[in-house]
Amino acid sequence: MQSLSLKLVPGLNKPRSSVWLSQRGRGRRIVAVSSSNHSSPSERDGAEGGDDGIVGREGDKAAASFLSRSETYSLLKQQMAVAAKFEDYKEAARIRDSLKSFEEEEPVLRLRRLMRKAIDEERFEDAAMYRDELKIVAPHSLLKCSSDATTLGIRVQVRSVYIEGRSQPSKGQYFFAYRIRITNTSQRPVQLLRRHWIITDANGKTENIWGVGVIGEQPVILPRTGFEYSSACPLSTPSGRMEGDFEMKHVDRVGSSTFNVAIAPFSLSIIGDDTDEPL
Repeated sequence: MQSLSLKLVPGLNKPRSSVWLSQRGRGRRIVAVSSSNHSSPSERDGAEGGDDGIVGREGDKAAASFLSRSETYSLLKQQMAVAAKFEDYKEAARIRDSLKSFEEEEPVLRLRRLMRKAIDEERFEDAAMYRDELKIVAPHSLLKCSSDATTLGIRVQVRSVYIEGRSQPSKGQYFFAYRIRITNTSQRPVQLLRRHWIITDANGKTENIWGVGVIGEQPVILPRTGFEYSSACPLSTPSGRMEGDFEMKHVDRVGSSTFNVAIAPFSLSIIGDDTDEPL
């Protein structure tokens, strides 16, 4: 896993779904199938024991289920793009309908809709209940695909997006791009020297990445100005998170010591979050 620089840019309680694929024409056919509401014997057996054990096992199963559904969702989206590319519009329309049905049944998306509606209607107790359910079904889904943090007058804003065209879900390869805006709101010029990323996938595997500058540069950012760039991160799971920091120094005085500027945590997710706002 590594962070790849791209270019500089200007200033349901319903059950989980599964898929099966079969060869058809020029592409593969995907059919979304919802599993039954009945738990397996192993799931029923796992429900026995103390309350803490039940909560732990249910949380693990919920996380695994969310990962499986995310993989399904990614495959459906990619297959629809392939069908459209080869002008198999009938197949594309069928997959589109499957996607729509999937989105309506997907627990995370459904709970988000219910929570958003409850907030709009000022039913805050209901909103809190939906949020608690989300914490069990998919804890990482509460993390936004954007973040905003300021350290010593240096503001760092980030937004991530899933790139379908460069991803291969069938091979466990997911590609995310992110855009960063650094704004110097202080009265002193600073230079970005190094970057440090902490990347965690949906399985909890964490990797630390250090590097000199960003996209091959060590930019000097004057007061009341900013610097923006885009980069990307491949991931082996359909969701994860990133956070880190930039090492900087003030350049208006010789011998100034360096300091770290926080990059607040943000999500890498194929289903995105509740907002589609650009950075």
